[in-house]
Amino acid sequence: MRQAADPRQAIDPRQAADTRQAIDTVFRIESPRVIAGVARIVRDVGIAEELAQDALVAALEQWPRDGVPDNPGAWLMATARHRAVDLVRRRETYARKLREIGRDLETTAPFEEPADPDDIDDDLLRLVFTACHPVLSAEARIALTLRLLGGLTTAEIARAFLTPEPTIAQRIVRAKRTLAAKNVAFEVPYGPERAARLGPVLDVVYLVFNEGYAATAGDDWLRPALCEDALRLARVLSQLMPGEPEVHGLTALLEFQASRTAARTGPDGEPVLLKDQNRRRWNRMLIARGIAALDRAGAASTSASTSASTSASTSGAPGPYALQAAIAACHAHAHSYEETDWASIATLYGLLAARAPSPVVELNRAVAVSMAEGPAKALEIVDALAAEPALRDYHLLPSVRGDLLARLGRTAEAGEELARAAGLTRNARERQLLLDRLKSLPGA
Repeated sequence: MRQAADPRQAIDPRQAADTRQAIDTVFRIESPRVIAGVARIVRDVGIAEELAQDALVAALEQWPRDGVPDNPGAWLMATARHRAVDLVRRRETYARKLREIGRDLETTAPFEEPADPDDIDDDLLRLVFTACHPVLSAEARIALTLRLLGGLTTAEIARAFLTPEPTIAQRIVRAKRTLAAKNVAFEVPYGPERAARLGPVLDVVYLVFNEGYAATAGDDWLRPALCEDALRLARVLSQLMPGEPEVHGLTALLEFQASRTAARTGPDGEPVLLKDQNRRRWNRMLIARGIAALDRAGAASTSASTSASTSASTSGAPGPYALQAAIAACHAHAHSYEETDWASIATLYGLLAARAPSPVVELNRAVAVSMAEGPAKALEIVDALAAEPALRDYHLLPSVRGDLLARLGRTAEAGEELARAAGLTRNARERQLLLDRLKSLPGA
């Protein structure tokens, strides 16, 4: 008698592929929340990440057969949390903690976002501050949090850092080991310790937003979930630390940047550059929030300069994030690309370069100078950056240089630079944009 076929073998390959893609997308979005929620149980971010990966494996085994759950994020959280509770149970050294929290965890409803987005009792915020603990180097803090909070791969983090991938991988592994060895508490710190750890936290939130705003790799130009998480955390921090100018500066910057989201892609998801964006699609509410946050940054900076604050922001001068927010405000106030106050933007970039010098800031300053003083002056700045090791594989350097050469009528050289930029980028949408610009050159 012929046996019935195993139903798991009857899965439509196309359906299975679609399900795997859905799982990958869901996990990319939900993994930070899953890791943060599980870390609260096991008190170890490395183990929490492993348990989140275990939940992903379970999804890969079950969802193609049973279908994607109605609430996939809650499914992943529940699966990872149950495994975390089992792990705690198996460890005799966690017996006391298990008596306190084990029963509650088994009966708690699936994980949900806090009802109040400004509630500081937030596992994601705990995760950021834990990963930014001073026992880690600044580079390790940012890399680890981008990995855990942003869900970025090691390769994507390396791209964001302009750093070799093996270096980033080693930083992440060592960071998790150090946190475990030092028994770092999974908590939001208070008092002077919070202020001391603020700078790396702001850097992390900014880089997570940046990865969502212009993805370094993949088929999508935007990853809105990363932008939303980063903006929410910035708003939380602004409530948590109202006297810190740079917290408000970062919040203002992200509000301004997020206001352009709807205008940054076309009907098919293709990138739309700033000069070509329909500014009527910019979110005026977010712009208003950005202006208000920038005002708070100025007020907090003035207050800090006249008080005996223990914060690092005591000089009264705008910090790097407040300066970037002021640049974004110039764009927000302009009714068109041509009406933008490029002279002010170039000046602000000069202040930013003095306060937080970097080749990327200098490259951005060159773009503003090109609009304020012409492409020839800007090309001098860009050419001076050619020898910078950090920009050797940075696609925006040849991209900017190609545009400047095109405006100067040096078409052949411009084409070479745009082709080089297209070869360097790992984002499919951005590569196509660069190739389209290459094709549009006269005589191409």
